[in-house]
This record gives sequence, structure tokens and C-alpha cells, in this order.
Amino acid sequence: MQITFKLFAGLSDRLPVDARRSNALLVEIPDGSNLAQLIDAWALPPRMVHLVLVNGEYVAPAKRAERQLSAGDVVAIWPPIAGG
Repeated sequence: MQITFKLFAGLSDRLPVDARRSNALLVEIPDGSNLAQLIDAWALPPRMVHLVLVNGEYVAPAKRAERQLSAGDVVAIWPPIAGG
């Protein structure tokens, strides 16, 4: 199945070069995949996976292994951001 995968801030460097401008990439994942499997497949460091949204809804860290993905979902991930 196909989903839209978005990475922001420093995580966007993990996307292919042509996808970095939009921060988004259409990806094929196996049917029945969950959010934690997607994060693992992209080898995203756990400390860098802070804010995770699926279709605009926040998914807490404890719920990511339970959150099944469906065709057409939009997954967006931000690292921790500090500012001042």
C-alpha cells in the first residue's frame, strides 16, 4: 500500500534529495504495517522521533506499535526542537 511520509527539520536529510524540498515522499509499505515498523524501517533514531502525526492526529510513543497504517495515510515526524 502507498502512504505519504513526511520528515521535518534535521530528519528531512534522511529523505532522497529530490523529496527534501517538499519534505514528503510517497512510499510503499506492506499491508498491515504499523507506525513503529515504518519508523524502524527508516532507521530513525528514537531520540529524534519526537512529534508524530498520522493524518494530523498525534500518536504518543506508547501507541506507535499499535497504530496500524492504511493506504493513503499521511505520516509526519518532527525531531525535538529547541529555541529561544
